[in-house]
Amino acid sequence: MVLDLPAGDRFALCAATLPAALVAGRSGPSSDGLCAADLIISDGRVEAVLPAGSAPADIEAADLGDRMVWPCFADMHTHIDKGHIWDRQPNPTGDFDGALAAVRADREARWTAGDVETRMDFSLRCAYAHGTSLLRTHIDSLAPQHRISFDVFTDMRARWKDRISLQAVALFPIDAIDDEAYFLDLVEVVAQSGALLGGVTFPMPDLGRRLDILFRAASDKGLDIDLHVDETQDASVLTLLEIAEAKLRNGFEGAVTVGHCCSLARQDEDKAAATIEKVVEAGLSVVSLPMCNMYLQDRQANRTPRSRGITLLHELKAAGVPVAVASDNTRDPFYAYGDLDMVEVFREAVRIAHLDHPLEDAATLVTSRPADILKEPQAGRIAEGGPADLVIFNARSWSEFLSRPQADRIVMRNGMGIDRRLPDYRELDPLMRG
Repeated sequence: MVLDLPAGDRFALCAATLPAALVAGRSGPSSDGLCAADLIISDGRVEAVLPAGSAPADIEAADLGDRMVWPCFADMHTHIDKGHIWDRQPNPTGDFDGALAAVRADREARWTAGDVETRMDFSLRCAYAHGTSLLRTHIDSLAPQHRISFDVFTDMRARWKDRISLQAVALFPIDAIDDEAYFLDLVEVVAQSGALLGGVTFPMPDLGRRLDILFRAASDKGLDIDLHVDETQDASVLTLLEIAEAKLRNGFEGAVTVGHCCSLARQDEDKAAATIEKVVEAGLSVVSLPMCNMYLQDRQANRTPRSRGITLLHELKAAGVPVAVASDNTRDPFYAYGDLDMVEVFREAVRIAHLDHPLEDAATLVTSRPADILKEPQAGRIAEGGPADLVIFNARSWSEFLSRPQADRIVMRNGMGIDRRLPDYRELDPLMRG
């Protein structure tokens, strides 16, 4: 797309098409969830959102020709510490157990601070070029990796603070909580890093006791929690329900996010409805990772998969649960593909989960909704007085937007277009040898 943006401190973007659900305070009419507007940009911020055709005539303007304008994206569940290791540590079976084994082998052999830093930075450059301004990553945190990777993350967060707002979550198997010395050290590292407690939950004897320890530790340190939950097609797995009950039982006042929750979609209607009711009561937020879960789950050699591997997004949303979708893994044994491009995530989620017809507020799943869950309400929306962090697409309608990858998009940060060149995979070649 060729579009000359004004270079001054104050200018107009005229004849823009905006997703109405992403315009803060808007209550006017829309068609299919889209509205026409002129945007006034001043000193890197959105000065005004005006009816189309009403921008002042005395300021420089760019005619967008009804192109869509979105706020920058919020990608609330990623794994940038393990990203881009596929070429040196593939997962030949393509399933969950194969992914666990491959990542474990790679981590133990190669995850030095320099290795993690290089791959994290590469991932963030991809996300930034695609238009993401807010990102949460889970960090593999078994000892001694937690001290290596959180030091790298802390440095990366400072280095990237003017481009992407970063959050981190400690990722470890919930049974490791029984190693008291390790867990106490992990909690200290997380607290010092301004991060979140997390973990991979799965059915086990005495899971409730372990969850109580996790909630108490988070409460004592004032930490929020983000958990991997029920990443399976086994309908008998009900740890989501146990987590909701544990939050209520402990009177935990922090935010709790649960990711995946795939088995919920395999349960009968009554069981699923009861679990969702408890999720609402506990005030949990849910993030679905449709691309990764479709890749890993229901995979058997020479057999077509029968299940999509996603949670009950429609039912959760209808019940009032905050829901979002995100990238998850990128070019690692859990997902061989991806580029931290939230347009790809959105397009695939719409198709996989039938988020269309209507599409009025679907865009919130990758913008304002995850931003709210991540407690950064200034992100993921177009607001008067807010930052002019915008993405301009050469599409005028939902059909045009969803039918192409929008590779020619323009990303604006603080009212200025950025260099959207993606990093070359060849940069990672030195990490793939040996």
